[in-house]
Amino acid sequence: MTTPSSVTVTVPATTANIGPGFDCIGAALSLYNRLKFSIADSATELKISVTGKEAARVSTDKTNLVYQAFVKLYEHLKQIPPSVEIEIDLGVPLARGLGSSATAIVGGLLGANQLAGHPLNQTEIMNLAIAIEGHPDNVVPALLGGCCLTASTPTGWEICDIPWHSDIVPVVAIPDFELSTAEARRVLPTEYSRADAIFNAAHLGILLRGLETGNGDWLKAGMQDKIHQPYRKSLITGYEKVRLAALDAGADEMVISGAGPTLLALTNSLTTSAVVTAMADTWKNQGVVTEVKALEVDTRGAICN
Repeated sequence: MTTPSSVTVTVPATTANIGPGFDCIGAALSLYNRLKFSIADSATELKISVTGKEAARVSTDKTNLVYQAFVKLYEHLKQIPPSVEIEIDLGVPLARGLGSSATAIVGGLLGANQLAGHPLNQTEIMNLAIAIEGHPDNVVPALLGGCCLTASTPTGWEICDIPWHSDIVPVVAIPDFELSTAEARRVLPTEYSRADAIFNAAHLGILLRGLETGNGDWLKAGMQDKIHQPYRKSLITGYEKVRLAALDAGADEMVISGAGPTLLALTNSLTTSAVVTAMADTWKNQGVVTEVKALEVDTRGAICN
């Protein structure tokens, strides 16, 4: 196999947690970051350029997460990473609960793997990505596409593809403020009651059937949660008002996307436009500038070319 001198990796955004599926379920969405990796001359060592709406906020030195993941793969191979030029085109908002860090990790690993001659298979890439991110719910769908449920086993990870009914439309409302994952985790309790654990286990089961069938009653019930959302919603201005507006407009339910502050509503094609308008107008009335998008579930995952 000829080793390429450059490769472009396209990685989808993700929405994770999805109600009761805390740290274990996520879906790839039709928003993308594109990263081009090119072998550079040894005098360059590292050059990073970034385009996109939030380009000025992305580091262009060795602290860049894309580059750190790139280097991690070579360290795994016990090789010295080559000098590289990385071009990043941002389509996924930063620190908004849409998996921007997962796109960086998956993109960096895949770019390095391609330039190294493809020594690692997809499962090995996935394991490295989970180790870097610390949990699987974003990096797995970013790599594989679709909706994925991930569980740890004594020997690694078990990945279950979750069917997503074609009638279900994910609508994301992306506000102009950020919420870091670290801050969102700090508000969570260290222990939960047996009742809350049973509640989430039952509702996750209903959610999976709702996603598979498109049954609105199952989606509404299945997106209820007692593990993270009751504690995190207070960090998001206007959460309850936006949720009620989305439900009144016809959404099955609304939850926090990832760690937030982006909000995810699940609806259908007949009510999509009304849900988009309701969420945007309600947050605007709360003084929050927001961008609301009706998206699709990306089924391809990360693509190299």
